[in-house]
Amino acid sequence: MVSCGVLGATRPVVDPVLRPVRTHVLRVCPVPEDLASITTVGDEERVVADAADVDAVWSRVEGLYRSGVHPAIQVCVRHRGRVVLDRAIGHARGVAPGEPIDPDRAVRLTPETPVNLFSASKAVTGMLMHLLEEKGVVDLDRTVAHYMPDFAANGKADVTLRQVLTHRGGVPALPPDAFDLDLLADPERVEALVCALQVTAGIDEAPAYHTLTGGFIMECVARRTTGESLRELLRREVKEPLGLRWFDLGVDPGDADRVARNAATGVPILPPLSWVFDRLIGMSWDDAVRLSNDPRFLAGVIPSANVIATARDTATFYQSLLETDGATVRPFDRATVRRAVEAGGVGLPLDRRILLPLSYSPGFMLGTDTISLYGWNHPRAFGHLGLANSFTWADPDRELVVALLTTGKAVLGTHLPAVLQLIGEIHRTFPVLGSDG
Repeated sequence: MVSCGVLGATRPVVDPVLRPVRTHVLRVCPVPEDLASITTVGDEERVVADAADVDAVWSRVEGLYRSGVHPAIQVCVRHRGRVVLDRAIGHARGVAPGEPIDPDRAVRLTPETPVNLFSASKAVTGMLMHLLEEKGVVDLDRTVAHYMPDFAANGKADVTLRQVLTHRGGVPALPPDAFDLDLLADPERVEALVCALQVTAGIDEAPAYHTLTGGFIMECVARRTTGESLRELLRREVKEPLGLRWFDLGVDPGDADRVARNAATGVPILPPLSWVFDRLIGMSWDDAVRLSNDPRFLAGVIPSANVIATARDTATFYQSLLETDGATVRPFDRATVRRAVEAGGVGLPLDRRILLPLSYSPGFMLGTDTISLYGWNHPRAFGHLGLANSFTWADPDRELVVALLTTGKAVLGTHLPAVLQLIGEIHRTFPVLGSDG
């Protein structure tokens, strides 16, 4: 029998009554009672002392899955260089909110299934631009127009690469006609669109989250300065040296059906909250989730939103950024990483589009000495959120890397308490080195 998140196990006779609630109000997915039957364990490197603590973290992941908001969850945790948790739970395809699991269509998610990182891709794109600076190809403090003169149009002549990476470039929004996925196959049209961007926020003022524009700007600059796409740069300089399987901007068209499908879940977003997200994304939340499953989206290059990877691959990338043991290959100089994680402004400003206080470096969302995306009082943590539901980060003070990838895309829903409990459990399980927690 199947239970449905917080609604618990339900008798078949009651199911017709609860189905409209599940489908239209909570939008949660069916959850099998036997979680072990849909759990796959990857290659974990525990020692005996890890067992109880790591099991406590996994129990919180199971609690998040039981909320019904995520068709699937993939998680990898590295501590002091070792992979102490590498697991997947749920289904990559064939599961939808309010519908029973169809055994003929449902495909289990495993630790090897590729998942879209969404905006967590910005951390990868940011590091590629820092790598180009390390190689002397670009200077992040030069203007975008220095490398792409046509970008100066519409008052953008003084916008620097660093300002764009820290969401202070004044160009947070794409025009409505930019959401034609056929554009992704035409780099010249993408560049024309980027050059025509309008300044809609103060340049070098409080951050205004550049949801998609920043990545496209970086792609155009990379092509102008190297003759290569960021996809080619990522493959040669990061993916191949680290020996990663999927860590790519998009996938080959023939692999699109192997990527885990995303689902719009949770309580539907209504005004006035929907106005915030429609403005932030450039379309409705549900439309954005639907587009993310389109083969053109999956095969294109969207540097702010479509790095396709596994949790383990993502954790390996972050491990290579830490100045600790555990990374056998380092694609970036340590000085480059230090510059990449330096805050791009003073204090904890309110992001004018997300409407939350956030500290940015050129490419990362940063931890703070109070509450942040990565728990309480982790000021040196750096990472990025992906469409509000995936968390990727590293914390040098704890020698910790976390990649939590999910396929349910909800803003409000039954998952929120479980998310907080999971972040809190990670905080307790992996304290700052030398402390008591």
